[in-house]
Amino acid sequence: MSINLRRRDLFGAGLAGLATIPGRAWATALNRGFTHNVASGEPSQTGVLLWTRYVPAGDAAALTAEVAEDAGFTRIVTRSETAAAASTDYCARARAEGLEPGRWYYYRFRTASGETSPTGRTRTLPAGRLGRFNIAVFSCSNLPFGLFNAYAHAAERQDIDLLVHLGDYIYEYGRGTYPSTADAMPGRILEPANEIVTPADYHARYATYRRDQDLQALHQRFPMISIWDDHEFANDTWKDGAQNHQSESEGPWEARKAAAKAAYRHWLPMSDEPYKAYEIGDLATLIRLDTRAEGRDEQLELADAFKLSDDPAKALATFRDTVWADPARQMLGAPQEAFLADAISRSVKGGTRWQVVAQQILAGETKTPVDADASWLGGTPPDYVKQRFQAGVLAGKVGLPFNFDSWGGYPAARARYLGAAQAAGANLLNLAGDSHNAWAYDLANGGKPAGVEFGVQGVTSPGMETYMRGADPKQVAAALVGANSELKWCETQHRGYMTLSLTPDAAQCDWHFLETIRARSTAIAATHSALVRPGTNRIA
Repeated sequence: MSINLRRRDLFGAGLAGLATIPGRAWATALNRGFTHNVASGEPSQTGVLLWTRYVPAGDAAALTAEVAEDAGFTRIVTRSETAAAASTDYCARARAEGLEPGRWYYYRFRTASGETSPTGRTRTLPAGRLGRFNIAVFSCSNLPFGLFNAYAHAAERQDIDLLVHLGDYIYEYGRGTYPSTADAMPGRILEPANEIVTPADYHARYATYRRDQDLQALHQRFPMISIWDDHEFANDTWKDGAQNHQSESEGPWEARKAAAKAAYRHWLPMSDEPYKAYEIGDLATLIRLDTRAEGRDEQLELADAFKLSDDPAKALATFRDTVWADPARQMLGAPQEAFLADAISRSVKGGTRWQVVAQQILAGETKTPVDADASWLGGTPPDYVKQRFQAGVLAGKVGLPFNFDSWGGYPAARARYLGAAQAAGANLLNLAGDSHNAWAYDLANGGKPAGVEFGVQGVTSPGMETYMRGADPKQVAAALVGANSELKWCETQHRGYMTLSLTPDAAQCDWHFLETIRARSTAIAATHSALVRPGTNRIA
């Protein structure tokens, strides 16, 4: 794959008119006018959702969204009306329809007085027979941990058709929490300073993130399909609460959840549908899920298992066979589970080659290696950290996962999902974020292949290397692969993103690892590729 990284020649001579990309000074621009550039998302074969933010001198302003075939807007194909108002924090969205499938377009917003937004570029989804389609996949972008170099690298590419963000687009923590003040990168300052809880808090946090020049450039150049994970709400979200929500001091969970959802939809070009399927010609059906706020039951806690018996091994076995295996426990909720099975079945029956499920969390079975040693933690970790690590090793010995916040904590729901894919005869590609590390799994159900999973590393959020300071990352990766039959490869050290390249004959995932996130750079430290052939549901 050839990648041109020349920022000034990003689109070639034919796109020279797209010269309004903001520089570093613009990213800290005035508090009125077009403040946060433009973005697009939710593409279909005939339309796309357009976004901007405009702060008027008064309470509201009417805006016209224009879509053209050329960057000079000499061939405008559609106009639509919208408004920027205080009720949406002056974020404005407009749906452009009547477009042609599989085409690049240019768009901008204009006010009645003639003020004009930066020019964006977007693309409709293709229809009919298709030879190739490339999707860039991102997750876990914690702003104060470092620079969004992964966004910068992808924004400079010419071979991407669509962006998919799997969540943790923002983080809810207050300054100095995650990361600590000592670990936070200078100049990457969160607003507000407190943990975000209220509608105003969530809007201010999105405004802070969206000032980042690399995130703006990425949105300006490609359409995005986005999904929220837990940190768009609070850590370890489930349908009725979150680990990082205390109702006694932070108010009702439903109020906070509603505030988080509203701010997300104001600040991103995402539809109001919590889950949805998108057709990419005859090549793929992309299915977007919500594994957080719609139907997920509360996560299990390994500590509760040890209350079942004074004998740790007996307690864990009892927990495994009863609480953990409970078939009633839901990840998606019954309506979404039915939607997913139907979407996969319809895709296969329609002759579509790949069924790509874009969701937040790992489905691959992952246990702590039984030979893992507390020395992996390095130094002198607190006793509670060592105790949790040792409990994870004991859990692994009886077949329990190390992360109950993933599909591993909901084995019956996982079996229903993978069973539906098997019953349909799907070529299943499961995309996952959340873990901050890179993974490749052969997913199995009932001892038979069910699909392949590609887990993307974080844009900036730190991975396993942060907690395993006493072990070589390659040693940790080898031990994990050796202990888990579904896991074929992992990388636990670098940040970045991945590209999924789809053709009728293969699906290839490329993980791109950045050299650094602590200095502005798009240099790549390493890449890794995995290939899947249709009809196998295995990594070649």
